[in-house]
This record gives sequence, C-alpha cells and structure tokens, in this order.
Amino acid sequence: MTRIVIVEDETDIASVVQDYLRHAGYETEHFIDGQSALESIVATPPDLTLLDIMLPRLDGIEVLRRAREHTTHPIIMLTARIEEVDRLLGLELGADDYVCKPFSPRELVARVRAVLRRTAPGLAQGSGSQNDAPGLVLDDVHWRASLEGTPLNLTRREFGLLQVLSRHPGRIFSRARLLELAYDDTVDVTERAIDSHVKNLRRKLGAVTPEHDWIRSVYGVGFAWEAPVG
Repeated sequence: MTRIVIVEDETDIASVVQDYLRHAGYETEHFIDGQSALESIVATPPDLTLLDIMLPRLDGIEVLRRAREHTTHPIIMLTARIEEVDRLLGLELGADDYVCKPFSPRELVARVRAVLRRTAPGLAQGSGSQNDAPGLVLDDVHWRASLEGTPLNLTRREFGLLQVLSRHPGRIFSRARLLELAYDDTVDVTERAIDSHVKNLRRKLGAVTPEHDWIRSVYGVGFAWEAPVG
C-alpha cells in the first residue's frame, strides 16, 4: 500500500487529511514536529510526504533541505505563508508541489494522486512519445505536438513550454525557470512574454479539450501542468 507521511503540527488539520487519504486507499503516518519527521523520512523514505512549513523543532524548509540530501521521493509543501521567496526557495530545494492553507481535502487528495502519477516508474518520454497527459504526443525532432490526434500547430516557443510542463505534471515552474528550460535562446524573450505564450498554448489545448484546463497558474510563482484526475 502506498505510504504517505503527514508532517503537520495542527492535529485537527492532520486528522482530516489522514481520514481523506485513508478513504482514498493510502496508508498514512503523522508527525507533529520537523525533527522527528526528518529522522523517519531519512530512515524509511515514504512514497510521498505532505510537509507543513511552520513546524516546531525544525521548520519545513529545513526538513526539505536535509531530506533532499538523502531521498528523492516526492514532497508536497503545505503552507499558510504565501510569500514568493518561500515558494521559490522550496522549489529550488526540490519540492514537487505546493498546497496553500486553507485547502480542500478533496483537492489535496487530487494533487497527491497527480504527483504520485508523475513520479511513478515507466513514464514514457522522448521523440514521438506518449506523455502522462492522455492523448498528448510530442515529436521532439520536428517540434510537433498533437492532442487526441489533433495537431496543435504550435510555435517553437509554445512547443518548448509544452515540452517542459507536460513532462513534469504537477510541478510548479517559475517564469525564470521556464525561460531557462524551455528555450534554447532568450534574446527576444522576457519573463512576462512567458504569460503570452502560456495564454496561446492554453487556447490551442482548449480548442481540442475545452472541458479541461491543462495549465494551472500559481499566484506569485508560475505555472504547472494539470493532468486530469482519474
């Protein structure tokens, strides 16, 4: 059974999260302080950790920093602090996603599933491969993409964005990071131009699947690929 560690000092919140995760079929373990959680995570890495930032003994950012020295298992940050510096710091240290308080337990379970789906072995990549997103095919050689068999007719900039985002579902990318990863040159591209390219990409994806918004905007941080929750 998939094991999820919850690191949360507010027991009421932790209890609700545990109930929803158990109902969804996950095994859970709860810690109320960062030091105890870190020792457990390093000794026996779980399949996923839900990690609050504000914790006694050792805060969540420090737990994340030290955990990443020993394990690459997915970690979702839980936080009531919305400052951009905290979010970007977490991403640079290897957080896989953020959920801001207050949150819907159902949404949290959906985000857990999305991150686990992304980090599960066997994801297809490469030229002409089938991505984690159902029906999405990327041809890296010819810079072509199709969704459910429909060509998307993307510009090279749009293809670069799609390539990075879709192959890391649920992971939040800042605009600066997308500039670095999605484009082979940045001479005529600014961080704000990313917004325009994302808007065009959303429009083209939405024309094929209007029932689903593939790209999630994360206020103050950037964008993430949102695969449908099955």
